[in-house]
Amino acid sequence: MTRTNPRAGALRDLLLEFRRRPRCLSPPASTEGILQRRATKLTHVLISLAAILLGLVAVFGMIAGRIGTQTNNWFLIATIATSVTGFFFPVTHFMPSHALGILSLITLTFSVMGLRRFRSEGHGLRLYVITAVIALYLNVFVLVVQLFRKVPVLNALAPTQTEPAFGLAQFATLLAFITLGILAVKGTKRIGTAGTRAAAVA
Repeated sequence: MTRTNPRAGALRDLLLEFRRRPRCLSPPASTEGILQRRATKLTHVLISLAAILLGLVAVFGMIAGRIGTQTNNWFLIATIATSVTGFFFPVTHFMPSHALGILSLITLTFSVMGLRRFRSEGHGLRLYVITAVIALYLNVFVLVVQLFRKVPVLNALAPTQTEPAFGLAQFATLLAFITLGILAVKGTKRIGTAGTRAAAVA
């Protein structure tokens, strides 16, 4: 006569009981959480677009030999806010966007230092111009990445962003900003005397 193992029988009963119980589905994400994430994303996008627009105005002003006070102030504020709000997205690991945000904040630290030194002591302008152009470039770099992700025509050209079309777009962007940076440095060289500085930052 075959003897039944009591432990095996208990395990079998437990499995049968588990199968008879209704399955519990994980609760859906709350509407409040979804709306909060969407609001965070929209705020980040709007601030970044404003920072890019202000940055372009600021850079073309530099090329023309002007450092407008309000334009450059708001450019720095908006660009700093763009980098900071990029850390508000709920993620579970460190991402390339976080590294880019840290790099942007370091660059912007030097931008603020350069602009403050220029306004108070009359020098540090080149530091500001170069780092401001770099900070603007980093924002546009991210914009190009997002365009290739979100715009269907561009996404079809580079769905994984490893295709030549994406590389060419980013290379063209880099060349454009190198050119803008050189022109901005040359444009602000004539801001030298106290009278010229006063007119340039008005």
